[in-house]
Amino acid sequence: MNYQLFHGDCLAHLRSIDSQSVDATICDPPYNVGFEYSEYNDVNDQYEQWCAEWMAELKRVTSGVIAISVGQANLSMWARIAPPTWWIAWWKPSAMGRCVVGFNNWEPIAVYGKPKKAGCDVIRAMITPDATVKGHPCPKPKEWAIKQIEAFTEPSDTVLDIFMGSGTTGVGCVELDRNYMGIELDADYFALSKKNIERAYKRVNGYRLQGHATDTLDLPLFA
Repeated sequence: MNYQLFHGDCLAHLRSIDSQSVDATICDPPYNVGFEYSEYNDVNDQYEQWCAEWMAELKRVTSGVIAISVGQANLSMWARIAPPTWWIAWWKPSAMGRCVVGFNNWEPIAVYGKPKKAGCDVIRAMITPDATVKGHPCPKPKEWAIKQIEAFTEPSDTVLDIFMGSGTTGVGCVELDRNYMGIELDADYFALSKKNIERAYKRVNGYRLQGHATDTLDLPLFA
């Protein structure tokens, strides 16, 4: 399997990827709700335009399903940018987030394209304590990635993630025998992703992943 991690701007790197060269995209972008990340604040006056730009690139490079966790606050915006083929509900039992009716136990995932196999439009992934993602303010649980990778791809497919965060989707790809290409803007989260994906590779394969680290946008972290 091949794992390529890139530290830099997602749009800049997306434009260097060949058309229809990845089998699926699974990603979790910032929601533009004022969240404080390590190196930047999650507020962008041009948020909708920015999302439309990288979505256009995802459609160009992805031959199969594109799955985006969009956040409840952005449902109407995504209907304007690119109406999804379908919506999936991520059910997160026992979550303690607040909403207008009390507790929020689900989040929307916009799905573009038709999966290779029939499945369910609800995925269950509980948020549980995980020391490996310490340092990231809002990591997704591994089951969130595993369920989508299983639903939208086959072994040896290539999965793209343009907002790596703590590396959850990359770890899922290692465990499920998928190729992975990830992009992360924040240097701290890039380092965290690298560490977690390499740890998963060592656990699954029994030895340390060979390669070299780089902050250069166009060079793979792992060859």
